[in-house]
Amino acid sequence: MTNNTETIGLIAGGGQFPLLVAKGAAAQGNRVVAVFFKGHSNFEVSEYTDASVELKLGQLNKLISFFKQNGVSKVVMAGTINKPKALDIRPDFRAAKLLFKLATKGDDVLLRAIAGEFETEGMEVVGPHEYAPDLLTPAGFLTKRKPNDVERGDLVFGWKIARELGRLDIGQCVVVREGIVAAVEAIEGTDAAVKRGCELGGKGCCIVKVFKPGQEKRVDMPSIGLKTIQGMKELGATCLGVEAGKSLFFDLEESVRFAEKHGITIVGLNQDLIDKELS
Repeated sequence: MTNNTETIGLIAGGGQFPLLVAKGAAAQGNRVVAVFFKGHSNFEVSEYTDASVELKLGQLNKLISFFKQNGVSKVVMAGTINKPKALDIRPDFRAAKLLFKLATKGDDVLLRAIAGEFETEGMEVVGPHEYAPDLLTPAGFLTKRKPNDVERGDLVFGWKIARELGRLDIGQCVVVREGIVAAVEAIEGTDAAVKRGCELGGKGCCIVKVFKPGQEKRVDMPSIGLKTIQGMKELGATCLGVEAGKSLFFDLEESVRFAEKHGITIVGLNQDLIDKELS
């Protein structure tokens, strides 16, 4: 270990993301201690941790105490939590007190409040992309096939609708076809919203996923991956727009290869691209 070693407290959800973050943090010479939640977390992360504990969702005081006991200086949240299951949490007194103060229970509001609890205890909350920077979505046309005129219109329209959806702290993703909204993401998550939207909208749907305006980038970046592209192929969706630089793209190279094989367009969106290339 180096003199710059820090102890990173990882709140590990499901999927490969917490595993990549743990590997990246450890590779930088840091100690990693992790908190897992039964039924939600990827326990493979244990291979890269110095200490870990399994808690129930809502045990905020135990979580903070575990991090403090292990000398955590920075806290990272990475991975998925099954939102419908999360509705069944039984918060401890500290979590209940926190929830009582909130006017709304949207993702961004809740995660900001949780981040604030760590910071009051002297622990800095940092974005997981600091330990896995290669996951950030690049800007531009990521596949050889560029969007056709209809898809360009849907990307511009979807960008506007998705950002408004995000501003209201509802979701990050919208499914559109020829200027008509087929589905918006809520509690079910992106893949379920895409499935519903494509079933309703039919073949040729466009999916747009964005970073919520004003979103807490350290704890809730939108993400996409190969599973979503594979689902698009099965459902007949032809175009995907993901906000560049502010979203995570897992298995990007494999996703692009799969998309190109099946005639699907992937675009890393930002306002400049919308204004100069798509409008």
